[in-house]
Amino acid sequence: MSNRHQQRGVTLIELIVVVIIVGILASVAIPSYRAYVMRSQRSDAKDALLALATAQEKHYLQCNNYGGGLGAATDCAAGVVQSPATSKNGWYQLAIPTPQNATNFTVTATAIAGQNQFQDTECRTFSVTDRGIRLAQDSGGSDSTAECWR
Repeated sequence: MSNRHQQRGVTLIELIVVVIIVGILASVAIPSYRAYVMRSQRSDAKDALLALATAQEKHYLQCNNYGGGLGAATDCAAGVVQSPATSKNGWYQLAIPTPQNATNFTVTATAIAGQNQFQDTECRTFSVTDRGIRLAQDSGGSDSTAECWR
């Protein structure tokens, strides 16, 4: 028989190596995941804008002009379009910027400060016009349409 004791368990060095490897993987995976989530949540703005553009067209059919405000029900005299003030998940504030007239409109969705989506600096504001033109701006106001609407 041998006097040697068999090693059981994990040594401190092995444990430290595993912790370091997990730390490196997490430092790469977490930012990538957060960027993916922000990109996927942009669909909340896109869906809301297309619904708001549809509501504008419905308002035009009912009132013979496009509306300039949001409300619980369509009001031709006040120029109010039936639509909620925020997107479905509450990440974007919806608006119909003024001035509006009877022949065109632009609807916008802007990330709400304090919400997680506000950290998406590449695509802070989305817009759709009456002609179906889709626009987007980053947090600095520069055009980022190609990246945001893809």
